[in-house]
Amino acid sequence: MQTGKILVVDDEESVRAMLGVVLRSEGYEVLEAEDGQAALAIGRREQPDVILMDIRMPKMDGMTAFRAMRQEQTGAAVILMTAFATVDKAVEAMKAGAYDYIIKPFNIDEIKIMLRRAVENRRLAAEANLLRQELTAHYSLDRVLTNSPRMRKVYDTVAKVAPTQATVLITGESGTGKELMVNTIHYNSPRASGPLIKVNCSALPETLLESELFGHEKGAFTSAASKRIGRFELADKGTLLLDEIGEMPMAVQVKLLRVLQEREFERVGGSQTIKTDMRVVAATNRSLPELVDKGLFRQDLYYRLAVVTIEMPPLRERREDIPLLARIFLQKYAQEAGRNLDDFDPEAMALLEAYRWPGNIRELSNVVERAVIMSTGRMIFPEDLPRHLSPEPQSRQGQGPASWQGESLRDLIKETECAIIRAALRRNKGNRMKTARDLDMSRRALQYKIEEYNLAAEGDE
Repeated sequence: MQTGKILVVDDEESVRAMLGVVLRSEGYEVLEAEDGQAALAIGRREQPDVILMDIRMPKMDGMTAFRAMRQEQTGAAVILMTAFATVDKAVEAMKAGAYDYIIKPFNIDEIKIMLRRAVENRRLAAEANLLRQELTAHYSLDRVLTNSPRMRKVYDTVAKVAPTQATVLITGESGTGKELMVNTIHYNSPRASGPLIKVNCSALPETLLESELFGHEKGAFTSAASKRIGRFELADKGTLLLDEIGEMPMAVQVKLLRVLQEREFERVGGSQTIKTDMRVVAATNRSLPELVDKGLFRQDLYYRLAVVTIEMPPLRERREDIPLLARIFLQKYAQEAGRNLDDFDPEAMALLEAYRWPGNIRELSNVVERAVIMSTGRMIFPEDLPRHLSPEPQSRQGQGPASWQGESLRDLIKETECAIIRAALRRNKGNRMKTARDLDMSRRALQYKIEEYNLAAEGDE
């Protein structure tokens, strides 16, 4: 059985009655109107999913009613019923946004199939609109979370540039959140209801990248078995992200420059000029001015892309955000794993804040996800974090045996053992029975180690 609300508009009562019986038997809720004026009134009040409307009617014909519905931005899919003599009007209406048309006398099965598709398309469109609203809310500039003055300046720039049509270049190290900034620009722009299309310029060889961007005609090259729509066409009325723009081959750079200047292009192997209305945002972790100096990037293209440049600071230069981001990731991954985790132990948080984060936010996310997996209590402790975050291994990393002078292997083992027992006691709030069980040792052996390392007060509340 189908679901959905159908408005049948026809001046012939017999047609309305027949369609009403058929469509109700399919599970639809059916409304009826005898002319265009009544259809407009019922449509405003009932908000049907599909309007099945005859073109020739008294008082107000179907074409006039359809135009009024378009002006009112009625969300319903409109299917026009027409005699063969007025097919040209139905085709005209489809160009103006009607869903489809059907010629009288029509086949009932054909009506059923057409309505089923129209209702499904309406449902998918509603879901897509809801998703766009959620994404717009998610990337709202009112929800920005940062304690960093540098990031506040970045978001101030985004707030100014997002409502414009300006091309934007986003630079920064890998993992600094460049793609997040692209999403924020798109969903705070007038193009938020349009598509956001992304392409990685470093992921494809030159020939495939050209086809990916511009599309190709059937037979344009050996493997072109059918026509392909490129990213420039798909991004029409929306935003196109050109990620890793510094890796784009020179031949493709020339064609991209033309698109930015003229807003038109041809598919590979084609001769038809295609107009496009899109906004380009480029991102790179390389220095484009350096690439220009080396002759690897066109200077004129660089100036076209860098109308507004946004530099994403590395995480080590916005340390104020490390606790904030770490707790956001902790909440996310704990929820995904079905775990109850309250926070980071102060020593664990201190390790996160002291680390240089060469992989930036992406690395922090991965570290927290691993910590959630490794943890056994309700807190993240130092032993739950990767060993390379510890300051001792960092200071020794890459150094020769001479750097270990003054510290015997026995001292290092004791140091590690003491840290593990201290963390376990804290995790178990001083409960020595649980701690011994966690460490797979006898309570007597644990007691001996507690006395040896003077840990009697660890974990006490």
